[in-house]
Amino acid sequence: MITIAVDPIAKPRMTQRDRWAQRPCVLGYWAYADTLRRACQREQWILPDSVQMQFFIPMPKSWPKKKRAAMELNRHQDKNRNDIDNLIKGVLDALRPNDDSGVWRVLASKRWAVDGLVILEVLR
Repeated sequence: MITIAVDPIAKPRMTQRDRWAQRPCVLGYWAYADTLRRACQREQWILPDSVQMQFFIPMPKSWPKKKRAAMELNRHQDKNRNDIDNLIKGVLDALRPNDDSGVWRVLASKRWAVDGLVILEVLR
């Protein structure tokens, strides 16, 4: 198991133009992918063929303290951002750029949290 303190970012839809256009969403994703790779290299952790992914999405700072306390660790079901399939795709493409087809099972969840976090664990 590896725990990475980073705000999860869903993989954006990219085009050929993103090689030079440098859209903020793409730059943010590339920084996120680099952080994931560095953390896994530092811990010598390799993404297995069967993996559990837990994404902890930081709550907006604009939320009142009462709402933040009530929502902490609850299911993240915001329809406007962070689709779980794109979060999974972001991790797979970052950690297995040429061979994510070898992953045959993924169990994933996303929850609200005070700070962003990604937890990856081998599924047996």
